[in-house]
Amino acid sequence: MRRSLTTRGVALITAMLITALAGTVAASLSWDNALDVRRTMVMLYRDQAIQVAVGSEGWVRTILRDDQASSTSDHLGEIWATEIPALPIDAEAVQGEIYGQIQDLQGRFNINNLLDANGEIDEPSLEQYERLLAALALDIRLAGITADWLDADQTERIPDGAEDPLYSGLTPSYRTANQRITTITELAALDGMDRASFEILSPHVTALPERTPVNVNTATLPVLQSLGTNISESDAEGLIALREDGGFVDYAGVFAPIIEPGLQNWISETSSYFQLKAVVQIDTVRISLFTVLHRDQNSPDVTPILRSLGTI
Repeated sequence: MRRSLTTRGVALITAMLITALAGTVAASLSWDNALDVRRTMVMLYRDQAIQVAVGSEGWVRTILRDDQASSTSDHLGEIWATEIPALPIDAEAVQGEIYGQIQDLQGRFNINNLLDANGEIDEPSLEQYERLLAALALDIRLAGITADWLDADQTERIPDGAEDPLYSGLTPSYRTANQRITTITELAALDGMDRASFEILSPHVTALPERTPVNVNTATLPVLQSLGTNISESDAEGLIALREDGGFVDYAGVFAPIIEPGLQNWISETSSYFQLKAVVQIDTVRISLFTVLHRDQNSPDVTPILRSLGTI
C-alpha cells in the first residue's frame, strides 16, 4: 500500500514538473514570437519611413525649381526657407507624420573653400575661417589644423598644424584626408576638436564638392562677421536687420567697403546647394533623413547628391 502511495506521489510530482516545464517553454515561445513580430513591424515601419522621407525630396525639388524660376535671389523670406509643418501620413498600410526644413548650405562657411583650384591652401579663406572661429569663441588653431587635414602634403603648418605623424600615434590610429571632405563630421577627428566645440561650430560650416560663395542673404551671424576684420557682432546684427525684407537690395554695394579684398568674388545673393532635413514618425519609429540637393543655376535641374540617415 505504501509503495502504491509512493508511486502515485512520484507520478503526481513528475506530472506537475512536466506541466510546469511545458508552461515555461510555451511562455518562452510566446515571448519570442511577440519579439519577432515586434521586430518585424519595426523593420517594416523603418523601411516605410525611409521611403516616405526619400519621396519628400520630389516635393522639395519642385519648390526649389519654382523658386529659381520666379526669383533672382535667395533669401530667408522665401517659401523654401519656412519650416515644413507636420503633415499626416494617412494610407491604408501606414499611419504617421512627416515634418522638416530646408536650409541654404551657402549661408555657411564651406570648409572645402580652404583649398584653391590647384589644391593649395587659399590664404584669404583660411583667414576667414580663423575669424569665424574667433566669432564663435573657439580655438583659432583649429583653422591651421583643418588646413593640414585637407592639403595634400605632410608638412605641418607653423605654428598651428597636424599631419599623419600625430594621428598615426593615436589609438586607434588614422591618417589625414589629404583632400576635400564630403561631410563636416570628419572635423570631429581633428586634433583639438572636442564634442562641445564641434556642436558650436557645426551650424555654421558645411562641406560642399566645390568652392562656393557665401550667400549673404542667408548667412549666419558669425559667418557675416568672418567676411571682414572689422565686422563686429553688432555690425553683423545690423546687416541681418538690413536684409530682413527680402534680402539686400544691393549686396555688392553694402559689402564692398567692409569685406576683405580676397573675398570680393566669394559672396553672392543666390545659392546652388541646399539641405533637406525630413523627419518621419510611424508608430514608435522615427527616422531623420538629411539630403544635400544641388540646383543648377543654368537649368531647372535639382539633383540629390548626398543622403544620410540620422546624421548631418
